[in-house]
Amino acid sequence: MTEMQKLYLLVPLAPLFGAIIAGLFGWAIGRRASHTITILGMVVCLVASIVVFQDVMAGNIFNGPVYTWLASGSIRFEIGFLIDPLSATMMIVVSFVSLMVHIYTIGYMADDPGYQRFFSYISLFTFSMLMLVMSNNFLQLFFGWEAVGLVSYLLIGFWYTRPTAIYANMKAFLVNRVGDFGFLLGIALVLMYFGTLDYAAVFAGAERLSGNTIELFPGVPWSLMTVICILLFIGAMGKSAQFPLHVWLPDSMEGPTPISALIHAATMVTAGIFMVARMSPLFELSETALSFVLVIGAITAFFMALIATVQYDIKRVVAYSTLSQLGYMTMALGASAYSAAIFHLFTHAFFKAVLFLGAGSVIIAMHHQQDMRKMGGLAKYMPITYMTMLIGALANAGLPPFAGFFSKETIVEALHHATVPGAGFAYALAVAGVFVGGFYSFRLVFYAFHGKERFADPHHPDVKAADAEAAAAGHDDHGHDDHHAEAHKPHESPAVVWVPLVLLAIPSICAGWLIGSFLYGNYFGSSIMVHPSHTAMATLAQGFHGVIGMMTHALSTLPFWLAIAGAATAWFLYIVRPELPAKLRRQWGFVVTILMEKYGLDRFNDWFFAGGARALGMGLWKGGDVAVIDNVMVNGSARVVGWFASVIRHVQSGYIYHYAFAMIIGILLLLTLAYIR
Repeated sequence: MTEMQKLYLLVPLAPLFGAIIAGLFGWAIGRRASHTITILGMVVCLVASIVVFQDVMAGNIFNGPVYTWLASGSIRFEIGFLIDPLSATMMIVVSFVSLMVHIYTIGYMADDPGYQRFFSYISLFTFSMLMLVMSNNFLQLFFGWEAVGLVSYLLIGFWYTRPTAIYANMKAFLVNRVGDFGFLLGIALVLMYFGTLDYAAVFAGAERLSGNTIELFPGVPWSLMTVICILLFIGAMGKSAQFPLHVWLPDSMEGPTPISALIHAATMVTAGIFMVARMSPLFELSETALSFVLVIGAITAFFMALIATVQYDIKRVVAYSTLSQLGYMTMALGASAYSAAIFHLFTHAFFKAVLFLGAGSVIIAMHHQQDMRKMGGLAKYMPITYMTMLIGALANAGLPPFAGFFSKETIVEALHHATVPGAGFAYALAVAGVFVGGFYSFRLVFYAFHGKERFADPHHPDVKAADAEAAAAGHDDHGHDDHHAEAHKPHESPAVVWVPLVLLAIPSICAGWLIGSFLYGNYFGSSIMVHPSHTAMATLAQGFHGVIGMMTHALSTLPFWLAIAGAATAWFLYIVRPELPAKLRRQWGFVVTILMEKYGLDRFNDWFFAGGARALGMGLWKGGDVAVIDNVMVNGSARVVGWFASVIRHVQSGYIYHYAFAMIIGILLLLTLAYIR
């Protein structure tokens, strides 16, 4: 094993070591040692990732096994690494954002009794994601895939004494199992038809099998590649929260804010985007699968953004923003603009981490209050948090020169030039989503940081509405102490909280400036394959004239002015005429109700799937267990034995002549039978 191969192992094993020490021995070594060890593990991971990245950029690609788990005939199940520009980029993003979250956690979770356990979980989460992105085969991919799902279950339900947290983590677990079932079927088909789980071998044989068909229903042939790709993408729909498997992601806000940032920015939800980009040699052979991906992404991007416009919980606004941005990435994948999707994943990781961690800083200052109706005017109390949140909002809205502008603008333009069926539909929703994105991003900033200081006025209409809503729901803002919040003015968070915010805000400004080399300089090389007939990115490359040229050109494009219009609308509604939103909500009550109910999908799932499962279980219990097993098989057999015994006991009378008659009758029957034969 070479020195560089040892470094590959060090990247995932460093956070795993920290997770084991903090998880098993945290009670003995204490808080300080637990966070020190896990953070040092992340520092080692990040430094090793940077060295590996530099080696890859020098042209050194590695693809090989590390450990053979088992062999069955000619099939080998291995742990192996594929280190190329795609995986090296993901390693940098995952390790950097995770390190910032680790540092931030020291301040955010300072008073939590599960301090050491939380550090163990987030390090284990990072290990799982790194194993996923570094894999060179479907077996290891699936291991990482399931591991991030398991650890997310533990983290979302970290505060396990809250019924809402337990409901949320169970919901995330079950919804992801739906997607993972499709993902597993896709991997099974790959193994069945290709005879291997190794990426390189599968990609090399994909063209040869592109004409094969499979009959899911007798007499109805389907393209093998289409079926494999759609099944794999169903897995991505669960992990990357695409419609209709998106319902778990907003509820994941029940977990502590640091894990919300880690899940939404750099790890779990980006796994599906990464997987589809990695599988580009397969997806490029099925235009049907690409269209499916494109349409699902478009629906998610636009309709989830609309829900963000009516949310009051500061974390849920950012959560629905994540859903929308993931929809943009998915649309890019469907348009064969894989590099643009990864570029948006790259920029989004920074500004979304800023927004989540900034929201957490606000929650700390507001004494765990998350309702924006009880905020307002926080900018002067929290200037650093405010500036970083403003940078995150500008990037999220896609305004130049911030990072989100370059990646989102590229995706919208790629959709405009895409030839995949459904591209027109996706382009229309993407453009409309730009306005909505500008609106909800600045609605958060203006509502929470500007205007009247509603936290100091318990009689303000917004505060009273929030209290009434909480009372109607049967709780008091999740147990938060509003009187305590009123008695203590908000203040800037400690340095251990705002330093990660500043460090993440810097790439939120300038990461997009790498667009030239990232998208148009053959950065990904052979990591991503695009069919010659899919020319969207090639067309954009011809019109690209540098960062300044792109920003200048944006002044004449519709998406730029729609983003400005969205921000201006938020400014007008929440700064100039702050009484208008309440009136509009009353006038558009039907639409607002639909959005607040999240299109009724949660209710439908509870009624149809959860209710159906409960009804099926009840039927199997009463009809199967009670009626058949208990009454017929168990109690029924007992009754038969009892009846038979009640008949037989009359023969056992104790009189000798009764037994003599029985013997004579028995002999007579035997003689009769013998005579008949």
